[in-house]
Amino acid sequence: MALFGALFLALLAGAHAEIPGCKIRITSQALELVKQEGLRFLEQELETVTIPNLGGREGHFYYNISEVTVTALQLTSSELHFQPEQDLVLQITNSSLALHFQRQLLYWFFYDGGSINASAEGVSIRTSLQLSRDPSGRLKVSNVSCQASVSRLYAAFGGTYRKVYEFLSTLIISGMRFLLNQQICPVLYHAGMVLLNSFLATVPVRSSVDNLVGIDYSLLKDPVVSTSSLDMDFRGAFFPLAQGNWSLPNRAVEPQLQEEERMVYVAFSEFFFDSAMESYFQAGALQLSLVGDKVPKDLDMLLRASFFGSIVLLTPAMIDSPLKLELRVMAPPRCTIKPSGTTISVTASVTIAVVPPNKPEVQLSSIIMDARLSAKMALREKALRVHLDLRKFRIYSNQSALESLALIPLQAPLKTMLQLGVMPLINERTRRGVQIPLPEGMDFLREVVTNHAGFLTIGADLHFVKGLREMIEKRPEKNRPADPVASQAASAPPPSTAAA
Repeated sequence: MALFGALFLALLAGAHAEIPGCKIRITSQALELVKQEGLRFLEQELETVTIPNLGGREGHFYYNISEVTVTALQLTSSELHFQPEQDLVLQITNSSLALHFQRQLLYWFFYDGGSINASAEGVSIRTSLQLSRDPSGRLKVSNVSCQASVSRLYAAFGGTYRKVYEFLSTLIISGMRFLLNQQICPVLYHAGMVLLNSFLATVPVRSSVDNLVGIDYSLLKDPVVSTSSLDMDFRGAFFPLAQGNWSLPNRAVEPQLQEEERMVYVAFSEFFFDSAMESYFQAGALQLSLVGDKVPKDLDMLLRASFFGSIVLLTPAMIDSPLKLELRVMAPPRCTIKPSGTTISVTASVTIAVVPPNKPEVQLSSIIMDARLSAKMALREKALRVHLDLRKFRIYSNQSALESLALIPLQAPLKTMLQLGVMPLINERTRRGVQIPLPEGMDFLREVVTNHAGFLTIGADLHFVKGLREMIEKRPEKNRPADPVASQAASAPPPSTAAA
């Protein structure tokens, strides 16, 4: 009975799980690029290591080591890899640090001071970042584990008391090595919990696309990490800004990511595009009105000829009055994605009226228009851009079959008007694109779009437009989201787990 109950709850949870409209996969192919940029960032962070002063007494000798700074870092061998259970692991071995510090020695009334160069050899670091979803749906580093060790440290003592320093060197070097071990992991912890989370905070979660519509890129669950990839499921839903709580049920096919040859793959379902068109429809944006000179001249002449009898029957005085052509989408357009291509189906009403000066407009006819648009997708500068072409078009009357026959001469000029007058306006907007959920400073190269049944995928390579340090420092502290976990990490980093 208990087993049956557990199975029922599992099925119930699965039935209510939200289907993602957008998925992103980062593959192991991208890790070499990420590692190179991460190592540059890590070198800069480790060069800020602050080592406490080291002082003591041995017999009648009093010594003090101060102002210890890291002057150079050489990372000889490193590896970055995915580890299941939401981990990204960086392993550094056989590396070295160059140090510089001030020495002071007091023996009775005799004093000696100066600077010393030292080198730390056999530096090994193993750090792992645990990635998860925060309550707002943002990707974050939720934990950093670290092990660090320095196996050897050499210091070249000189001066009058060189022999004395050599006598004390074992004690001094052991103490410095211990302090250095203790300082590496807190620096890495701060880099992960504070600085990297600041970088991830540049990923949009809920943001406006324009003054009418926004998009929700909330993570639906924690990332899924395998040995070869990191997969993230995003809501991927547009919404009208005037109705912030509005949502469209997602009944589309769930996108599937199987490939791993490129650095990154992005998948979009039909729901992603349907929610965009539904949002613009709800916002009242899918309508167009042309009056007087805005109506193309050839179409104006044809409309006057077609409806000449209707105008004369109404009143001859309106023959020279301006015409009005109003297009209004009757229902939210729908997207269909097939291996052969992507199409958008639209049904709209076309109202033709006469607008006499200082008088109410007089409707001449109301036409139904069915159109099918082909859509081509591309990723440019981290934005999904769409280009639309009018492929199929027909008009008919919802009043009588006879009137539908009379409208046949209008079909070709109306299609031309849409191609030359309306489609450029639509494509001007869709070419601006919508940002996809990746951090600032990253861009795509060599994109390839592949259509499937119900969704499409875009495979691409990544490159950093800016350095990680530059992107983090560019963000003003006041604009960074408050993160209690990160704040706690900044104030109380854990001690290193270091080899003795």
